[in-house]
Amino acid sequence: MAGITKEQLINLLNKDLALEYTAMVQYTQHQGVLKGAMYQSMQKELIIHAQEELQHATILAAQIDYMGGVPTVDVPSAKISGDNVTMLQQDLDGENDAIARYIARITQAEQLNLYHLAQQLRNILAVEQEHAMDLEQALGK
Repeated sequence: MAGITKEQLINLLNKDLALEYTAMVQYTQHQGVLKGAMYQSMQKELIIHAQEELQHATILAAQIDYMGGVPTVDVPSAKISGDNVTMLQQDLDGENDAIARYIARITQAEQLNLYHLAQQLRNILAVEQEHAMDLEQALGK
């Protein structure tokens, strides 16, 4: 298996950071436009998700800086919809993408013997998996 360089890992972590910003924006927008009494509890949950995505961004920014990189300020476009189910599916798709990326990132960090980073990524991964479970439940999956 080809190894990864520290610089490559920093670049990948910056992409993850940018997507955490997007997740925070997307959750904030979705909770604001989600309609219907049956979604009231999910609105509250999406606010919590947005706050947790900010925590992830803060952790990633600190780790990138620690490794000698500069944390990005890029924010890719968020996905929006006027349909409740579509919004929640967009959020679930984002979480599933994050889960796959963080699983890869943990392996990459360990290849560089950055076990402190790998542990931080595991903590983020666990929260992303909880988010996916919340969304799957809301979607009846």
